[in-house]
Amino acid sequence: MSGLNVYLSGEIHTDWREQIEQGAKAAGLDIVFTAPVTVHENSDDCGAVILGEEERTFWRDHKGAKINAIRTRTLIGKADIVVVRFGDKYKQWNAAFDAGIAYALGKSLIVLHDLSLTHPLKEVDGAALAVAETAGQVVEILAYVLTGDLKR
Repeated sequence: MSGLNVYLSGEIHTDWREQIEQGAKAAGLDIVFTAPVTVHENSDDCGAVILGEEERTFWRDHKGAKINAIRTRTLIGKADIVVVRFGDKYKQWNAAFDAGIAYALGKSLIVLHDLSLTHPLKEVDGAALAVAETAGQVVEILAYVLTGDLKR
């Protein structure tokens, strides 16, 4: 199998993306990784900076959300696999929405979260083809998908 395009969605407060990218590189996997904008200020401010400031925060957020949606829809649409990470610090509504988009588009979905989130994420987990607890497990899944080999 040739390379994969993998979209990494979810929480932005830990280094899980870097762990997956570094693990894939160390394993010699042919993967192109993409992600939403993870600089919170850029994600929040893009609408106002590009299209002009708004008096009401609702419209400011509305502009930013739509511009971010252009990026998200485009990158998820191009992805072979979508990995969605849920952390326990904040509610990740965007991550849940991205998981739903991926599922609706028929993308292979891997969900990543701690065991403590199994109950609140049962519906999202039910839509996933794999539910992992660590970034290392995600790398092993990606390696298996690409090579068919198991790390024993």
